[in-house]
Amino acid sequence: MYSKKKDIRWTVSVALMAAIVVLLANTPLGMIQLPIIKATTVHIPVIIGAVLLGPLAGAILGATFGVCSIVSNTMTPTLLSFAFSPFLSTTGAAGAVKAIWIAVGCRILIGVAAGWIWILLKKIKVPAPAGLAITGFLGSMVNTVCVMGSIYFLFAQQYAEAKEVAVSAVFGLVMGTVTAAGIPEAIAAAILVSAIGFALLKALPRIMPEKKGSKGTKEETAEVSA
Repeated sequence: MYSKKKDIRWTVSVALMAAIVVLLANTPLGMIQLPIIKATTVHIPVIIGAVLLGPLAGAILGATFGVCSIVSNTMTPTLLSFAFSPFLSTTGAAGAVKAIWIAVGCRILIGVAAGWIWILLKKIKVPAPAGLAITGFLGSMVNTVCVMGSIYFLFAQQYAEAKEVAVSAVFGLVMGTVTAAGIPEAIAAAILVSAIGFALLKALPRIMPEKKGSKGTKEETAEVSA
């Protein structure tokens, strides 16, 4: 009975976090329009959800983010939206599959990576604020590196055409995006995940109390307070 209640709480919590992802993805705060690409803050609740609820929840939230990205890039396309929307593919079915990987697959990896990074940092007893900042930074960089790396390897020719440059210049442009947009996004994620995540971790035992006498409750509270 207790396990069933815990599963229901987990499911409801994932649904609530997914609603936040959808809300952010459909406001200017979630998908910030830049000249040729959309910068994002939607990965932040994905990372926080992965920390609070585990890698599986992170994968679900990442997939939600990915679907929202497809919708956003289809409805309000930019020069690079062909790399995020299968409906705007310029290379047929193969391009559509590649776009799904970039929009959804790379975003699933954010949640999975963030969840396991947090688990690893807890195991080696990194203090919670520092662990959350590291998880936020690395989770955000997974998003940037996977997305921009996939664009480079899968859409270099189309990227060059969209930017009106030689294919040989694509690597430099991709690295420029990683540096100019990815690193500031990662720093912002580190700060926000640390602040919001720490507050939620302290509140979590009151929101989702553990079974009386269960192992680890006191230890986890002590870790969060560290």
